[in-house]
Amino acid sequence: MKVEKFKVLLYLKKSGLDKNGKAPIMGRITLNRTMAQFGCKLSCMPKLWNPRESRLDGKSKEAVEVNAKIDKLLLAINSAYESLVERKTDFDAKAIKDLFQCSADTQMTLLKQLDAIIADIESRIGIDYKKGTLPNYQYTRLTLGLFVKKRYGTDDVAFGELDEQFIREYMDFCLDERGLALDTVRHYLAILKKTCRIAFKAGHSERYHFMHFKLPQKKENPPKALTREDFLKIRDLEIPERRKSLALTRDLFLFACYTGTAYADTVSITEENLFRDEEDSLWLKYHRKKNKMLARVKLLPEALAMLEKYKDPTRPTLLPPQEFRVLRGNMKSLRVLSGISMDLVYHVGRHSFASLVTLEEGVPIETISRMLGHNNIQTTQIYARVTPKKLFEDMDKFIEANKDFKFVL
Repeated sequence: MKVEKFKVLLYLKKSGLDKNGKAPIMGRITLNRTMAQFGCKLSCMPKLWNPRESRLDGKSKEAVEVNAKIDKLLLAINSAYESLVERKTDFDAKAIKDLFQCSADTQMTLLKQLDAIIADIESRIGIDYKKGTLPNYQYTRLTLGLFVKKRYGTDDVAFGELDEQFIREYMDFCLDERGLALDTVRHYLAILKKTCRIAFKAGHSERYHFMHFKLPQKKENPPKALTREDFLKIRDLEIPERRKSLALTRDLFLFACYTGTAYADTVSITEENLFRDEEDSLWLKYHRKKNKMLARVKLLPEALAMLEKYKDPTRPTLLPPQEFRVLRGNMKSLRVLSGISMDLVYHVGRHSFASLVTLEEGVPIETISRMLGHNNIQTTQIYARVTPKKLFEDMDKFIEANKDFKFVL
C-alpha cells in the first residue's frame, strides 16, 4: 500500500465544556483520503491549549500530566500505524484507530505482563519455584517502573512503543543512575527478555524486541577455596560461650567443608538421609535443592562429631537452621576474627571440600563430581582447583613411575 499522507491532529471541542469549564481533547487521523475521529479521554482548560503544538502550555501539574498522556497516545497511534504497514495489506484511517484503541484498552502492556508473570511465580512457590526466585522479579519490576516513568512520564508502556534503544537506555539507567552491578543488571535484562518473549508468543507484541540484543557477558568469578592455613584458623578459632550464634555459623560452615553441602542442603538433611554401607560406615545421601541431583558422601569423623553435637530428637533436621541474613553477617565476623584476607561466604565451604579435603588428598575428579551432586563433570573441574601441593605430588608420582623410561631424540 502506498501511503501519500499520514497525519494525526489533536484539537479542543470547545462546544462540549464540562462543569469545571474544561474542554475535551479530540483527535483526527488522516491517511491518504480517509479520516477517523476519536476521543482522547482527556480534557483541559481552553486557555492552556496550544493548537499549533497540540499540547498544553506551561509547566503546571495539569499541563505536565496531560502532555505526558498525549505523548503516550501519539506513540500508540504511530505504533499502530507502523504495525499495519508491516503487514503489507491495505488499510485506512479507521483501521489505525481501531488498532490503537484496542492497544490502549485491552492489549497487554509491559508492566502488566511482568505483573502477570510475578503473580504466576507467587502462586507456584513451593511447587516448582523457590521463594528466593521472587525478589529478582520484584526488583526488576521496581526499576522498570521507575525507568518508564522517567522516559515516558506514564505508569506503563505498550509493547508497540518498545525498541532496542529502550532496552539499552534501561540498562544504562540501572548501571549509571541506580548504581547496580553489571551482574545484577544482567539478571534484570534476562527477566525483561523473558517478559518480551512471552508477550511475543502470546501475540501481545508484534515483534520480539531482543531479536538482535545480546545480554552483557556474565562476569566470571572463579570459585575460591580455603588454604589449609585459613581452614585451621577458622576451625581452631576460640569463640566465647556467649556468642552462640557465631559458634553455630562456624560449625555449619565446617560441616560444608567436611561434606560439600550447600547451605540449603545442610539445614535440610534429616535422619532419612543417612545410611550405612556393608562396612558399617555412615553415608550422607540427599537430592540437592538446586538441581535435584543425587549427592552421596561418606561422613568423616569430624562431620559425625558435628551431627552428634547438635543431635536433638525434637528437631526434624539433623542440624539447626539459621536465618541466612544472620549467617552472612556471622561469616564476615568469622573472617575478621580469624584474620583471613579473602571474602568468606558459606559456599566457600563447598569449594574447600572439592579441593582441599578431596582432590588434594587424591580423590579422583569423577568421584568428587558424584559427591557434590553435579550433572556435568566440567562444573566439578571449576570447583576443584589444582593446588601447588597437588601439582607437586602428581609430578613426583609421574617421575617415579617413569624413572626407568628413556627418551630417544
